[in-house]
Amino acid sequence: MLFTSPALAPIAYLSLIRLFFYPNHTSPKLAMDDSNIIPFDQSEPKPGAPSTSMKSSLVVKASEIIKDPQILVNVVSKRVAQLNQGRSPLIDTLPSMGTADIALTEIIEGKVVIAKPEGK
Repeated sequence: MLFTSPALAPIAYLSLIRLFFYPNHTSPKLAMDDSNIIPFDQSEPKPGAPSTSMKSSLVVKASEIIKDPQILVNVVSKRVAQLNQGRSPLIDTLPSMGTADIALTEIIEGKVVIAKPEGK
């Protein structure tokens, strides 16, 4: 646990924000040395989880097909959930592709489309 007292949490949070937004501002309280670095264990990545984040070029291409960003996010997230539940990809995949990359590529290639409501 990073904060031992809930009352100190906002003060420490503000210090981190100052450090992030004003990196050239040095303060004796914010100096990084061995006495104020808190070690933590990094968990191993989950099996099957992609080691890379989704590619922004795919997001740009998919956003040209589905113009509304909220709808694009919903379509991608629903398709990712389907893929994570065991559905087969509709495209040829590479081992380096994560589920979001697969979903975006399926949209780009026209394999996943938005159905228009009947009567409209």
